[in-house]
Amino acid sequence: MTLNTSLELSLLTQWDTPTICNALELIVPERRGYGFTVEHTVCLDPTLKPIVGYARTARCATRTRPEENAQTLAERRLAYYEYVAGAPQPTIAVIQDFETNPGAGAFWGEVNTNVHYGLGCLGIITNGCIRDIPDSQENFQMLAGMINPSHAWVHVVDWGTPVTIHGMDVEDGNLIHADMHGAVVIPSKFAKKVIEEAKIIAAKESILIQEPGFNMDRLREAWKGMDEIH
Repeated sequence: MTLNTSLELSLLTQWDTPTICNALELIVPERRGYGFTVEHTVCLDPTLKPIVGYARTARCATRTRPEENAQTLAERRLAYYEYVAGAPQPTIAVIQDFETNPGAGAFWGEVNTNVHYGLGCLGIITNGCIRDIPDSQENFQMLAGMINPSHAWVHVVDWGTPVTIHGMDVEDGNLIHADMHGAVVIPSKFAKKVIEEAKIIAAKESILIQEPGFNMDRLREAWKGMDEIH
C-alpha cells in the first residue's frame, strides 16, 4: 500500500467526490465503470466537507444472534477497535452487513461514532443502518443504507477482509474519498495526479459559470477557453 502525505490528503478534501471521479476517469480510464458507490446512500450530514482516509474494513451481522458468550464478544469488539486505531491514519470505516436483508440493527449511533472519531476515524460507509442521529459525533460523516431505531443483534464478525458496499469493492488500506454524493476508491499511487487533474477540471468548469445573459455566443467563447486550459 502506498502511503500519501498529510498534505495530499488535505488537498484532496478541496473537491467533492464527483470531481474526484471525473479526475480518475481521465487518469485511469478503465475505472470509469467501477470503484465507486452506485446505490443510494443516506448521508447523515450533507454539510460536512469531504473526508479522505484509509479504509478499515469489517463485516457485521444484525439479524443473527451471536453464539459466543459476552466475554468473547467484548474481546472481539476491543480487538476490532485496536484495528481501527492502527496506522496509517486517518481512517474511514467500511462495514458490510452481510445478512440477506441488511440493516436490522444499527452498529452506528451515539457511542460508536464518538469512539471511532476518537480513534482517528472520520466516517463510516455501510450498507447497514444508523441511529441516534441528533446525538452522534457531529464531525463524523455517515453514509448508510438506512436509518433504523434498534441495534438488534449487531456484532462484528471479522475485519481486514474485502467488502462490497453499495456496489463499491473495498480492501483494507484503500484510500477513500467520500461526501454527501457517495464514495470512491482512489488508487494511492495516483493521488498526486488526481489532485493535479482536479485543479484543471475545476478551472475549466469555472469558465462555464456565467452571469445573467448567458447565451450561445458566450458558450462558444467559454468552450474555446476550456480547450485552452491544459
